[in-house]
Amino acid sequence: MSSLPEYRLSPDEYLALERTADHRSEYIDGYVVAMAGGSEPHNVIVGNLVTLLNVHLRGKPCRVFPSDMKVHRVDTTRFFYPDVTVVCGESQFVDANKDVLLNPILLIEVLSDDTESFDRGAKFKSYLRLDSLFEYALVSQSSPVVEHYSRQDTGDWLYSRLEGLDRTVTFTSVGLIARLADIFDKAI
Repeated sequence: MSSLPEYRLSPDEYLALERTADHRSEYIDGYVVAMAGGSEPHNVIVGNLVTLLNVHLRGKPCRVFPSDMKVHRVDTTRFFYPDVTVVCGESQFVDANKDVLLNPILLIEVLSDDTESFDRGAKFKSYLRLDSLFEYALVSQSSPVVEHYSRQDTGDWLYSRLEGLDRTVTFTSVGLIARLADIFDKAI
């Protein structure tokens, strides 16, 4: 009886493959993890968030990226595709390809059944250790719920859970107060 050898890629090998791939994959400590496509509610919520943030940040030195921009923490071998990424000031990238950000201030993940435990686990732990990150939000795709984490001056993270279309979430890092009714518009 034989077993297949374990095959791992270096970060450089991953980036070279990812930049020519037909589909997106995340990278965790040598392993490539294929990403599934999002459902209609997932994509509507991401679109709503990108729209709300872009309109609010018009004329400000911030950029909003949808889920095609990778994020990396330099002291790890992990590369992720957040659903929504915001950078203010000059974007810092891994290299001249400008497809892997190092300095997000706000990251948002829209949860699905397939990704929820990963978004709350490995991604969550990696994101919270990004020095530039001030806020992280987890958004349900099936009900009007936003879980919001904000870094305090002490370095600790403050958690809040907002539920209901009549609620608002404050993204302090970009000065946006967003109604959950707008985030979930046409999605649920």
